[in-house]
Amino acid sequence: MQSKESLVVGTGKKIVDRITLPDLIIEVTKRRLALLGAGALSTVLLNSSSAYAEEVPKNYSSYVDANDGYSYLYPADWRDFDFLGHDSAFKDRNVQLQSVRVAFVPTQKTDIRDLGPMDEAIFNLVTEVYAAPNQIPTIYEMQERTVDGRNYWTFEYDLEAPGYGVSAFATVAIGNGRYYTLIVTANERRWSRLRNKLKVVADSFKISDLNA
Repeated sequence: MQSKESLVVGTGKKIVDRITLPDLIIEVTKRRLALLGAGALSTVLLNSSSAYAEEVPKNYSSYVDANDGYSYLYPADWRDFDFLGHDSAFKDRNVQLQSVRVAFVPTQKTDIRDLGPMDEAIFNLVTEVYAAPNQIPTIYEMQERTVDGRNYWTFEYDLEAPGYGVSAFATVAIGNGRYYTLIVTANERRWSRLRNKLKVVADSFKISDLNA
């Protein structure tokens, strides 16, 4: 029987989550189960046609970067700002931690699935890349969707630190020789009110082919 590697993520006071690889077993808090419903831990495979919504939904604006080959929606009342190391970013005018940002790096991989199994790859991203040393990560719903033959992974996670917490969706995809990442975040205390609104942003991210 194959051995399993387990990681207990927690503080000196309590264990927050126990995540087991390769099965990636996640014990989720009761609060998030109530928020997400019974399907919180399911992996959902979504197939989308190339008919991305022509009309921008009410209360959203569209950001299109033809030079770098991507586009996404963001709340219409957010403003653009400079986020170090990112290609584009927008944030709420009044509330801290509510923002969306996109970055990309060169890669020789051709598809996000080249990173390996989705659950293991996302686990490594959140725990080793997104989480700072003083933050406790918790991973929730993971989804894969396919648009125009290109695969996208979208997932939800929390990063807890002393005194505050951040909740987020991330969407990652590969195309044009680049590994793209979109992250949209909010204060954990406001997440229940904003989750559906920010999920629209995460699900809207799309890569377009660069002109030769």
